[in-house]
Amino acid sequence: MNRMASGPVWTAPETAERAVELCQADGCLVIVTDESEANIRWANNSLTTDGVTSSRRVTVAATVETDAGTQVGMATQRGDLRNTLHELVEAAEDVARTAEPAEDAQPLIARGDADPRWTDEVPRTSMAAFAAAAPALGAAFGTARGSGQLLYGYAEHCTRSTFLASSTGLRLRTDQSGGHIELTGKSADRRSSAWAGVAGDLSGEAVTDLYDQVNQRLALPRHPVELPPGRYETVLPPAAVADLMNYAYWAAGAREAVEGRTVYSAPGGGTRIGERLTDQPLTLRGDPRESGMECAPFVLAPASDGIVSIFDNGLLLDPTAWIDGGVLVSLLQTRHSAALTGMPLTPHVDNLILESPGVTTSLPDLIAGVERGLLLTTLWYIREVDLPTLLLTGLTRDGVYLIERGELVGAVNNFRFNDSPVDLLGRILDVSATEPTRAREWGDAFTHTAMPSLRVADFNMSSVSQAV
Repeated sequence: MNRMASGPVWTAPETAERAVELCQADGCLVIVTDESEANIRWANNSLTTDGVTSSRRVTVAATVETDAGTQVGMATQRGDLRNTLHELVEAAEDVARTAEPAEDAQPLIARGDADPRWTDEVPRTSMAAFAAAAPALGAAFGTARGSGQLLYGYAEHCTRSTFLASSTGLRLRTDQSGGHIELTGKSADRRSSAWAGVAGDLSGEAVTDLYDQVNQRLALPRHPVELPPGRYETVLPPAAVADLMNYAYWAAGAREAVEGRTVYSAPGGGTRIGERLTDQPLTLRGDPRESGMECAPFVLAPASDGIVSIFDNGLLLDPTAWIDGGVLVSLLQTRHSAALTGMPLTPHVDNLILESPGVTTSLPDLIAGVERGLLLTTLWYIREVDLPTLLLTGLTRDGVYLIERGELVGAVNNFRFNDSPVDLLGRILDVSATEPTRAREWGDAFTHTAMPSLRVADFNMSSVSQAV
Protein backbone atom coordinates (compact mmCIF):
# COMPACT_ATOMS: atom_id res chain seq x y z
CA MET A 1 0.00 0.00 0.00
CA ASN A 2 1.37 3.43 -0.93
CA ARG A 3 1.22 5.65 2.13
CA MET A 4 3.18 8.51 0.57
CA ALA A 5 1.83 12.04 0.96
CA SER A 6 2.44 15.36 -0.76
CA GLY A 7 1.13 18.90 -0.73
CA PRO A 8 1.27 21.49 2.08
CA VAL A 9 3.12 20.65 5.27
CA TRP A 10 0.85 18.89 7.71
CA THR A 11 0.01 20.61 10.95
CA ALA A 12 0.96 18.88 14.19
CA PRO A 13 -2.59 17.59 14.87
CA GLU A 14 -2.86 16.36 11.28
CA THR A 15 0.41 14.49 11.70
CA ALA A 16 -0.83 12.89 14.92
CA GLU A 17 -4.16 11.90 13.37
CA ARG A 18 -2.55 10.41 10.26
CA ALA A 19 -0.07 8.40 12.31
CA VAL A 20 -2.90 6.83 14.32
CA GLU A 21 -4.75 6.04 11.07
CA LEU A 22 -1.65 4.44 9.54
CA CYS A 23 -0.92 2.22 12.52
CA GLN A 24 -1.90 -1.43 12.00
CA ALA A 25 -0.95 -2.57 15.51
CA ASP A 26 -3.43 -3.37 18.29
CA GLY A 27 -2.82 -0.01 19.95
CA CYS A 28 -1.11 3.26 19.09
CA LEU A 29 0.08 6.41 20.83
CA VAL A 30 1.46 9.42 18.98
CA ILE A 31 3.19 12.45 20.51
CA VAL A 32 3.91 15.41 18.23
CA THR A 33 5.83 18.40 19.59
CA ASP A 34 6.20 21.66 17.69
CA GLU A 35 8.82 23.95 19.19
CA SER A 36 9.87 27.48 18.33
CA GLU A 37 12.98 29.07 19.88
CA ALA A 38 14.54 32.53 19.69
CA ASN A 39 17.92 33.14 21.26
CA ILE A 40 20.74 35.62 21.53
CA ARG A 41 24.31 35.01 22.71
CA TRP A 42 27.04 37.41 23.73
CA ALA A 43 30.74 37.29 24.59
CA ASN A 44 33.43 39.89 25.32
CA ASN A 45 30.77 42.57 25.83
CA SER A 46 29.12 42.24 22.43
CA LEU A 47 26.41 40.18 20.78
CA THR A 48 27.79 37.23 18.82
CA THR A 49 24.82 35.30 17.43
CA ASP A 50 21.07 35.41 17.31
CA GLY A 51 18.45 33.36 15.59
CA VAL A 52 15.03 31.78 15.50
CA THR A 53 14.50 28.06 14.93
CA SER A 54 11.47 25.82 14.59
CA SER A 55 11.38 22.07 14.94
CA ARG A 56 9.00 19.14 15.11
CA ARG A 57 9.50 15.84 16.89
CA VAL A 58 7.18 12.86 16.34
CA THR A 59 7.15 9.77 18.55
CA VAL A 60 5.02 6.74 17.70
CA ALA A 61 4.41 3.89 20.15
CA ALA A 62 2.72 0.75 18.82
CA THR A 63 1.41 -2.04 21.04
CA VAL A 64 0.84 -5.66 20.08
CA GLU A 65 -1.17 -8.08 22.22
CA THR A 66 0.22 -11.63 22.49
CA ASP A 67 -0.39 -14.62 24.72
CA ALA A 68 2.71 -13.59 26.67
CA GLY A 69 1.50 -10.03 27.25
CA THR A 70 1.59 -6.57 25.70
CA GLN A 71 4.61 -5.76 23.56
CA VAL A 72 5.48 -2.18 22.74
CA GLY A 73 7.71 -0.57 20.15
CA MET A 74 8.71 3.08 19.82
CA ALA A 75 10.22 5.16 17.07
CA THR A 76 11.04 8.89 16.94
CA GLN A 77 11.89 11.22 14.07
CA ARG A 78 12.26 14.95 13.57
CA GLY A 79 11.12 17.20 10.75
CA ASP A 80 8.41 17.21 8.08
CA LEU A 81 7.28 13.59 7.80
CA ARG A 82 4.74 13.84 4.99
CA ASN A 83 6.65 11.31 2.90
CA THR A 84 8.15 9.24 5.71
CA LEU A 85 5.47 9.07 8.39
CA HIS A 86 4.46 5.61 7.19
CA GLU A 87 8.05 4.46 7.67
CA LEU A 88 8.11 5.80 11.23
CA VAL A 89 4.85 4.01 12.08
CA GLU A 90 6.08 0.78 10.50
CA ALA A 91 9.33 1.03 12.46
CA ALA A 92 7.41 1.22 15.74
CA GLU A 93 5.22 -1.72 14.67
CA ASP A 94 8.26 -3.82 13.74
CA VAL A 95 9.89 -3.19 17.13
CA ALA A 96 6.64 -4.06 18.92
CA ARG A 97 6.28 -7.41 17.11
CA THR A 98 9.76 -8.56 18.21
CA ALA A 99 9.88 -7.00 21.70
CA GLU A 100 9.61 -8.78 25.00
CA PRO A 101 6.32 -8.20 26.84
CA ALA A 102 6.37 -4.84 28.64
CA GLU A 103 6.55 -5.23 32.40
CA ASP A 104 4.67 -1.97 32.95
CA ALA A 105 1.88 -2.75 30.49
CA GLN A 106 -1.51 -1.26 31.32
CA PRO A 107 -4.58 -0.56 29.17
CA LEU A 108 -4.08 2.64 27.20
CA ILE A 109 -5.92 5.60 28.68
CA ALA A 110 -9.25 5.95 26.86
CA ARG A 111 -11.16 9.18 26.76
CA GLY A 112 -13.16 10.89 24.02
CA ASP A 113 -13.14 14.50 25.24
CA ALA A 114 -10.83 16.08 22.66
CA ASP A 115 -9.13 19.33 23.64
CA PRO A 116 -11.22 22.16 22.14
CA ARG A 117 -7.94 23.82 21.07
CA TRP A 118 -6.81 20.71 19.20
CA THR A 119 -6.66 22.39 15.78
CA ASP A 120 -5.85 25.95 16.92
CA GLU A 121 -2.77 27.57 15.43
CA VAL A 122 0.51 26.75 17.14
CA PRO A 123 2.09 29.86 18.75
CA ARG A 124 5.54 30.92 17.53
CA THR A 125 8.18 33.09 19.10
CA SER A 126 10.40 35.69 17.43
CA MET A 127 13.26 38.07 18.16
CA ALA A 128 10.63 40.49 19.43
CA ALA A 129 10.81 38.53 22.70
CA PHE A 130 14.05 40.43 23.43
CA ALA A 131 12.77 43.91 22.60
CA ALA A 132 13.22 45.04 26.23
CA ALA A 133 16.24 42.92 27.15
CA ALA A 134 18.49 43.86 24.21
CA PRO A 135 18.84 47.60 24.99
CA ALA A 136 19.53 46.79 28.64
CA LEU A 137 22.22 44.35 27.57
CA GLY A 138 23.83 47.07 25.47
CA ALA A 139 23.92 49.36 28.48
CA ALA A 140 25.46 46.59 30.61
CA PHE A 141 28.13 45.97 27.96
CA GLY A 142 29.09 49.64 28.06
CA THR A 143 29.35 49.73 31.84
CA ALA A 144 31.34 46.49 31.94
CA ARG A 145 33.70 47.71 29.23
CA GLY A 146 34.42 50.82 31.25
CA SER A 147 35.28 48.66 34.28
CA GLY A 148 37.51 46.27 32.37
CA GLN A 149 35.02 43.44 32.88
CA LEU A 150 33.92 40.92 30.25
CA LEU A 151 30.33 39.74 29.99
CA TYR A 152 29.20 36.45 28.47
CA GLY A 153 25.79 34.90 28.32
CA TYR A 154 22.71 33.58 26.67
CA ALA A 155 19.01 34.46 26.52
CA GLU A 156 16.28 32.25 25.17
CA HIS A 157 12.55 32.33 24.59
CA CYS A 158 10.70 29.18 23.62
CA THR A 159 7.17 28.13 22.74
CA ARG A 160 6.22 24.46 22.74
CA SER A 161 2.95 22.81 21.72
CA THR A 162 2.57 19.07 22.28
CA PHE A 163 -0.22 16.92 20.85
CA LEU A 164 -1.13 13.47 22.14
CA ALA A 165 -3.34 11.18 20.03
CA SER A 166 -4.17 7.53 20.56
CA SER A 167 -6.12 4.67 19.08
CA THR A 168 -8.28 4.82 22.23
CA GLY A 169 -9.56 8.31 21.41
CA LEU A 170 -7.13 10.65 23.18
CA ARG A 171 -6.80 14.03 21.49
CA LEU A 172 -4.98 16.16 24.07
CA ARG A 173 -2.86 19.26 23.70
CA THR A 174 -0.66 21.40 25.93
CA ASP A 175 0.97 24.76 25.10
CA GLN A 176 3.86 26.20 27.06
CA SER A 177 6.14 29.18 26.70
CA GLY A 178 8.95 30.65 28.71
CA GLY A 179 12.35 32.24 28.69
CA HIS A 180 15.50 32.69 30.69
CA ILE A 181 18.67 34.77 30.82
CA GLU A 182 22.10 33.71 32.06
CA LEU A 183 24.84 36.29 32.56
CA THR A 184 28.48 35.54 33.43
CA GLY A 185 31.08 38.21 34.13
CA LYS A 186 34.85 38.05 34.45
CA SER A 187 36.88 40.54 36.47
CA ALA A 188 39.45 42.87 34.97
CA ASP A 189 42.31 40.64 36.20
CA ARG A 190 40.47 37.51 34.92
CA ARG A 191 40.95 35.86 38.30
CA SER A 192 37.28 35.89 39.26
CA SER A 193 34.00 35.10 37.58
CA ALA A 194 30.41 35.53 38.70
CA TRP A 195 27.12 34.22 37.35
CA ALA A 196 23.49 35.26 37.71
CA GLY A 197 20.39 33.90 36.03
CA VAL A 198 16.67 34.48 35.90
CA ALA A 199 13.78 32.35 34.69
CA GLY A 200 10.58 33.65 33.13
CA ASP A 201 11.58 37.31 32.91
CA LEU A 202 13.04 38.87 29.75
CA SER A 203 12.54 42.49 30.80
CA GLY A 204 15.14 45.21 30.78
CA GLU A 205 14.86 45.40 34.55
CA ALA A 206 15.79 41.71 34.79
CA VAL A 207 18.96 42.31 32.75
CA THR A 208 19.91 45.30 34.89
CA ASP A 209 19.38 43.31 38.07
CA LEU A 210 21.50 40.42 36.77
CA TYR A 211 24.36 42.75 35.90
CA ASP A 212 24.13 44.43 39.30
CA GLN A 213 24.48 41.01 40.98
CA VAL A 214 27.47 40.07 38.83
CA ASN A 215 29.11 43.48 39.25
CA GLN A 216 28.74 43.45 43.03
CA ARG A 217 30.38 40.04 43.34
CA LEU A 218 33.19 40.85 40.92
CA ALA A 219 33.92 43.93 43.03
CA LEU A 220 34.61 41.79 46.10
CA PRO A 221 38.32 41.35 46.82
CA ARG A 222 39.83 37.96 46.29
CA HIS A 223 40.34 36.67 49.79
CA PRO A 224 44.02 36.24 50.70
CA VAL A 225 43.42 32.81 52.28
CA GLU A 226 42.89 29.75 50.09
CA LEU A 227 40.37 27.79 52.13
CA PRO A 228 40.97 24.07 52.73
CA PRO A 229 38.45 21.27 52.21
CA GLY A 230 36.01 20.74 55.04
CA ARG A 231 32.44 21.08 56.16
CA TYR A 232 31.21 24.68 56.03
CA GLU A 233 28.03 26.46 56.94
CA THR A 234 26.88 27.37 53.44
CA VAL A 235 24.27 29.51 51.75
CA LEU A 236 22.88 27.98 48.55
CA PRO A 237 21.00 30.32 46.15
CA PRO A 238 17.90 29.11 44.28
CA ALA A 239 19.72 27.87 41.14
CA ALA A 240 21.97 25.61 43.21
CA VAL A 241 19.03 24.38 45.29
CA ALA A 242 17.16 23.56 42.06
CA ASP A 243 19.95 21.31 40.81
CA LEU A 244 20.03 19.42 44.12
CA MET A 245 16.26 19.10 44.46
CA ASN A 246 15.94 17.87 40.88
CA TYR A 247 18.08 14.89 41.85
CA ALA A 248 16.02 14.33 44.99
CA TYR A 249 12.88 14.30 42.81
CA TRP A 250 14.18 12.09 40.02
CA ALA A 251 15.36 9.51 42.56
CA ALA A 252 11.93 9.29 44.20
CA GLY A 253 10.52 6.29 42.32
CA ALA A 254 8.21 4.34 44.61
CA ARG A 255 8.97 0.86 43.28
CA GLU A 256 12.73 1.31 43.65
CA ALA A 257 12.19 2.55 47.21
CA VAL A 258 10.02 -0.44 48.11
CA GLU A 259 12.68 -2.74 46.68
CA GLY A 260 15.28 -1.21 49.02
CA ARG A 261 17.38 0.45 46.31
CA THR A 262 17.17 4.18 47.03
CA VAL A 263 17.57 6.86 49.66
CA TYR A 264 13.79 6.66 50.21
CA SER A 265 13.96 2.98 51.27
CA ALA A 266 13.39 2.28 54.96
CA PRO A 267 15.87 0.11 56.87
CA GLY A 268 14.38 -3.35 57.18
CA GLY A 269 11.94 -2.89 54.32
CA GLY A 270 9.29 -0.53 53.02
CA THR A 271 9.69 3.17 52.33
CA ARG A 272 10.37 6.29 54.35
CA ILE A 273 6.92 7.75 53.63
CA GLY A 274 5.72 9.34 56.87
CA GLU A 275 9.27 10.13 58.02
CA ARG A 276 10.30 13.69 58.83
CA LEU A 277 13.16 14.68 56.52
CA THR A 278 13.62 18.21 57.86
CA ASP A 279 12.62 20.22 60.91
CA GLN A 280 11.82 23.13 58.61
CA PRO A 281 8.12 23.35 57.59
CA LEU A 282 9.05 22.82 53.95
CA THR A 283 6.77 21.59 51.19
CA LEU A 284 8.06 20.07 47.97
CA ARG A 285 5.26 19.86 45.45
CA GLY A 286 4.21 19.85 41.82
CA ASP A 287 1.16 21.48 40.27
CA PRO A 288 0.56 21.54 36.51
CA ARG A 289 -1.51 24.72 36.88
CA GLU A 290 0.93 26.68 39.07
CA SER A 291 0.78 30.30 37.91
CA GLY A 292 3.80 31.18 35.80
CA MET A 293 5.05 27.58 35.88
CA GLU A 294 2.27 25.82 33.97
CA CYS A 295 3.21 22.44 32.54
CA ALA A 296 1.38 19.56 30.88
CA PRO A 297 -1.78 18.73 32.90
CA PHE A 298 -1.57 15.10 31.79
CA VAL A 299 1.19 12.50 31.55
CA LEU A 300 3.45 12.89 28.52
CA ALA A 301 5.93 10.01 28.39
CA PRO A 302 7.78 9.19 25.15
CA ALA A 303 9.31 6.14 26.90
CA SER A 304 9.10 4.18 30.13
CA ASP A 305 11.61 4.36 32.97
CA GLY A 306 11.58 4.09 36.74
CA ILE A 307 9.26 7.06 37.28
CA VAL A 308 7.04 7.29 34.16
CA SER A 309 5.30 4.77 31.92
CA ILE A 310 4.44 5.13 28.25
CA PHE A 311 1.14 3.38 29.00
CA ASP A 312 0.11 6.25 31.29
CA ASN A 313 0.06 8.85 28.49
CA GLY A 314 -3.01 11.03 28.88
CA LEU A 315 -3.49 10.32 32.58
CA LEU A 316 -4.72 13.56 34.15
CA LEU A 317 -2.50 15.12 36.81
CA ASP A 318 -3.47 16.73 40.10
CA PRO A 319 -1.46 18.98 42.42
CA THR A 320 0.78 16.65 44.41
CA ALA A 321 2.89 17.16 47.53
CA TRP A 322 6.01 15.02 47.82
CA ILE A 323 7.13 16.54 51.12
CA ASP A 324 4.53 18.28 53.29
CA GLY A 325 5.55 20.27 56.37
CA GLY A 326 8.94 18.55 56.30
CA VAL A 327 7.47 15.03 56.12
CA LEU A 328 7.85 12.71 53.12
CA VAL A 329 4.28 11.99 52.00
CA SER A 330 4.48 10.67 48.41
CA LEU A 331 6.79 8.98 45.92
CA LEU A 332 6.57 8.89 42.14
CA GLN A 333 4.13 6.25 40.93
CA THR A 334 2.97 4.88 37.60
CA ARG A 335 -0.22 2.83 37.43
CA HIS A 336 1.98 -0.27 37.27
CA SER A 337 4.11 0.62 40.31
CA ALA A 338 1.05 1.72 42.31
CA ALA A 339 -0.49 -1.71 41.72
CA LEU A 340 2.73 -3.38 42.88
CA THR A 341 3.28 -1.23 45.96
CA GLY A 342 -0.35 -0.79 46.99
CA MET A 343 0.26 2.93 47.48
CA PRO A 344 -1.78 5.78 45.95
CA LEU A 345 -1.19 6.69 42.31
CA THR A 346 0.94 9.86 42.32
CA PRO A 347 2.38 10.38 38.82
CA HIS A 348 5.34 12.57 37.90
CA VAL A 349 4.50 16.27 37.44
CA ASP A 350 6.79 18.33 35.21
CA ASN A 351 7.40 21.17 37.67
CA LEU A 352 8.85 21.37 41.15
CA ILE A 353 8.30 23.94 43.91
CA LEU A 354 10.09 23.98 47.26
CA GLU A 355 8.66 26.46 49.73
CA SER A 356 8.16 27.35 53.34
CA PRO A 357 4.73 29.03 53.47
CA GLY A 358 4.71 32.56 54.83
CA VAL A 359 8.48 33.09 54.62
CA THR A 360 9.46 36.51 53.26
CA THR A 361 13.18 36.65 53.99
CA SER A 362 15.71 37.06 51.18
CA LEU A 363 19.13 35.74 50.22
CA PRO A 364 20.85 38.74 51.89
CA ASP A 365 18.91 37.95 55.08
CA LEU A 366 20.33 34.43 55.07
CA ILE A 367 23.85 35.75 54.54
CA ALA A 368 23.37 38.16 57.45
CA GLY A 369 22.71 35.20 59.74
CA VAL A 370 26.06 33.49 59.06
CA GLU A 371 28.90 34.08 61.52
CA ARG A 372 31.46 32.40 59.28
CA GLY A 373 30.71 30.36 56.22
CA LEU A 374 30.39 30.31 52.45
CA LEU A 375 28.04 31.60 49.77
CA LEU A 376 27.93 29.51 46.60
CA THR A 377 26.86 30.76 43.19
CA THR A 378 26.08 27.58 41.29
CA LEU A 379 26.96 23.89 41.14
CA TRP A 380 28.29 22.13 38.05
CA TYR A 381 29.21 18.72 36.65
CA ILE A 382 27.02 17.02 39.23
CA ARG A 383 27.13 13.22 39.24
CA GLU A 384 25.60 10.50 41.37
CA VAL A 385 28.07 8.61 43.55
CA ASP A 386 25.85 6.34 45.65
CA LEU A 387 22.16 5.66 44.95
CA PRO A 388 21.21 4.25 48.40
CA THR A 389 22.21 7.56 50.01
CA LEU A 390 21.83 9.75 46.90
CA LEU A 391 25.36 10.99 47.49
CA LEU A 392 26.27 13.48 44.77
CA THR A 393 29.56 15.00 43.74
CA GLY A 394 30.23 18.07 41.65
CA LEU A 395 32.01 21.38 41.42
CA THR A 396 31.25 24.91 42.55
CA ARG A 397 31.32 27.39 39.69
CA ASP A 398 31.60 31.12 39.04
CA GLY A 399 32.21 32.30 42.54
CA VAL A 400 32.47 31.04 46.12
CA TYR A 401 32.44 33.83 48.71
CA LEU A 402 33.55 33.96 52.31
CA ILE A 403 30.98 35.26 54.81
CA GLU A 404 32.20 36.69 58.10
CA ARG A 405 29.86 38.17 60.71
CA GLY A 406 27.03 38.36 58.20
CA GLU A 407 28.94 40.12 55.42
CA LEU A 408 30.57 38.99 52.19
CA VAL A 409 34.27 39.75 52.57
CA GLY A 410 35.77 38.26 49.42
CA ALA A 411 35.93 35.52 46.83
CA VAL A 412 37.74 32.29 47.67
CA ASN A 413 38.75 29.15 45.78
CA ASN A 414 36.32 26.73 44.22
CA PHE A 415 35.67 23.25 45.62
CA ARG A 416 34.52 19.79 44.75
CA PHE A 417 31.60 18.84 46.95
CA ASN A 418 30.22 15.49 48.15
CA ASP A 419 26.79 15.66 49.71
CA SER A 420 23.28 14.22 49.53
CA PRO A 421 20.31 16.53 48.89
CA VAL A 422 18.09 14.36 51.09
CA ASP A 423 20.57 14.38 53.98
CA LEU A 424 21.02 18.11 53.40
CA LEU A 425 17.31 18.67 54.10
CA GLY A 426 17.94 17.63 57.70
CA ARG A 427 20.71 20.24 58.07
CA ILE A 428 18.79 23.32 56.92
CA LEU A 429 19.21 26.24 59.31
CA ASP A 430 17.20 28.89 57.49
CA VAL A 431 15.08 29.37 54.36
CA SER A 432 14.28 32.38 52.18
CA ALA A 433 11.17 33.12 50.15
CA THR A 434 10.71 30.95 47.06
CA GLU A 435 11.21 32.39 43.58
CA PRO A 436 11.14 31.01 40.01
CA THR A 437 14.61 29.85 39.04
CA ARG A 438 16.48 27.75 36.53
CA ALA A 439 18.91 25.04 37.53
CA ARG A 440 22.37 25.86 36.18
CA GLU A 441 23.19 22.32 35.05
CA TRP A 442 19.79 20.68 34.55
CA GLY A 443 17.72 23.68 33.45
CA ASP A 444 17.40 22.40 29.89
CA ALA A 445 16.10 19.02 31.07
CA PHE A 446 13.74 20.34 33.75
CA THR A 447 12.69 23.91 33.14
CA HIS A 448 9.91 24.63 35.62
CA THR A 449 11.33 25.11 39.12
CA ALA A 450 10.79 27.55 41.98
CA MET A 451 13.16 27.36 44.92
CA PRO A 452 14.24 29.30 48.01
CA SER A 453 17.78 30.03 49.08
CA LEU A 454 18.92 27.71 51.87
CA ARG A 455 21.36 28.15 54.73
CA VAL A 456 22.68 24.72 55.66
CA ALA A 457 25.12 23.33 58.19
CA ASP A 458 28.16 21.24 57.30
CA PHE A 459 28.03 21.32 53.50
CA ASN A 460 30.83 18.95 52.55
CA MET A 461 33.58 20.56 50.46
CA SER A 462 35.60 17.42 49.85
CA SER A 463 38.56 18.94 47.96
CA VAL A 464 39.79 22.15 46.38
CA SER A 465 39.07 22.77 42.71
CA GLN A 466 41.35 24.83 40.47
CA ALA A 467 38.43 26.00 38.32
CA VAL A 468 37.77 29.75 38.19
